[in-house]
Amino acid sequence: NKIPGSKLLSIQSHVVRGYVGNKSASFPLQVLGFEVDSINSVQFSNHTGYSHWKGQVLTADELHVLYEGIKLNNVHHYDYVLTGYTRDTSFLEMVVDIVQELKRANPNLVYVCDPVLGDHGSMYVPENLHPVYKNKVVPVADIITPNQFEAELLTGKNISTEKDAVEVMDLLHKMGPDTVVITSSDLPSRLGDRFLVSLGSQRTCKCVWSRSTQRVRMEIPKVDAVFVGTGDLFAAMLLAWTHHYPNDLKTACEKTFSVMHHVIKRTISYAHELAGPGRKPSPPQLELRMVQSKADIEDPAIVMEATVLTL
Repeated sequence: NKIPGSKLLSIQSHVVRGYVGNKSASFPLQVLGFEVDSINSVQFSNHTGYSHWKGQVLTADELHVLYEGIKLNNVHHYDYVLTGYTRDTSFLEMVVDIVQELKRANPNLVYVCDPVLGDHGSMYVPENLHPVYKNKVVPVADIITPNQFEAELLTGKNISTEKDAVEVMDLLHKMGPDTVVITSSDLPSRLGDRFLVSLGSQRTCKCVWSRSTQRVRMEIPKVDAVFVGTGDLFAAMLLAWTHHYPNDLKTACEKTFSVMHHVIKRTISYAHELAGPGRKPSPPQLELRMVQSKADIEDPAIVMEATVLTL
């Protein structure tokens, strides 16, 4: 099941304590056989859900210097690039420049982007990042993992029905990415209000005369807790499982969401055990139990099944 030689550049945040950004992505990808080079877009003591944090933010110029160092040693051949949260437009534009250069060196490189803009109707990054994602980042991405709010923001179209969601994913395909997964939505679940709906779409060929699109829907159990780092883990797992199943989005999503389920279930169980009966777990107690989930990351029992849409 492992992929010797698959080389990946991950440009994400880093925390000393816990699992966010590069730490949420690197460990599971390494477990699955990827060689991961990590550039830390920020380096914090812990994630910002804690009461206090300290650290540094990498500038676009500093990112460029690190990349130049990699280039000078001629070790900049990558199969994948993975990016997540950033708050700076110049940094994001530098990421695009790097991705474009790496794609010129390796036209088969796959760029996986979590376009972190906001959720539930409000942005939690500066608004000037929106046009950069829309006009520069998404067009060079191959796989994107927006939530409903981000997908609506990037396309300018609201999602009220499953048909709307499919149209939004088609619009995102036209912008560039062959694989789009809307990680969470407000659409009603067929299993009731304790579930949320995720949808995915994959174009399996760029040839206009033989293009086919697979679309899937998944019902995901809601969790009454706030986790940090789950989006980073999700993007990493989707990268890994689409590598294993490049033309089978259904299986890739089932594997990805099943990993998420196992990690979150283990984390909740541990957090409640630490907090004690009737007490709400704290941010340190809700840090993802990543190492303890190694076996589930390597070979997840499938507990989430996707439905193929026939729209």
